[in-house]
Amino acid sequence: MRGHLPLRQFPLLRVSTPRVHVRELGEDDAKPVAEIFADKQTQRWLPFPRDFGQIDGLAWCTEMAQERRDSGAGDHYGIIRREDDRLVGCLWTKRTDWGAKVTEISYAIAGEARGFGVAPEAVDALAIALILEHGFQRIELRVAPGNTASRRVAEKAGFTYEGLLRNAGYVHSGRVDLEVWSFVAADLH
Repeated sequence: MRGHLPLRQFPLLRVSTPRVHVRELGEDDAKPVAEIFADKQTQRWLPFPRDFGQIDGLAWCTEMAQERRDSGAGDHYGIIRREDDRLVGCLWTKRTDWGAKVTEISYAIAGEARGFGVAPEAVDALAIALILEHGFQRIELRVAPGNTASRRVAEKAGFTYEGLLRNAGYVHSGRVDLEVWSFVAADLH
């Protein structure tokens, strides 16, 4: 068809840093993923309306990840702590625009792993891999004002604050503004 970009499948990827591996999720990850999403602090900031219900860990790790990957919209990843090989967080990409080479990263970290720099390390590694290995030009994070932990992740991962999108998102408690943070290919130079 003229004028239409071909559908792209989101790339399978694995990245490692000295402390974490970022990899695709599988059936064996269902229980820790469900626990991460069931955490009270995580629930507070999830970008899903309250009536969405509890996230099914198995579906998140299998059908939902495959559907997102096959559609080209994004993918779901696990953050594995290298010291004990435990899944301590989830990353997911969404809102991918293949023409503009832009995608957004979201994340949720297990309670016992928060505050140790795991999230910024994993977000940074994923953003760099998407740019260097897969040609993305812009990676975005969107943070609800008040989510200071997520704001610190954006800052520590090297993202630049760009501004506020008014009434642009939602969390379990309802509609929220969203801060937009970006990491672009030029940031690597």
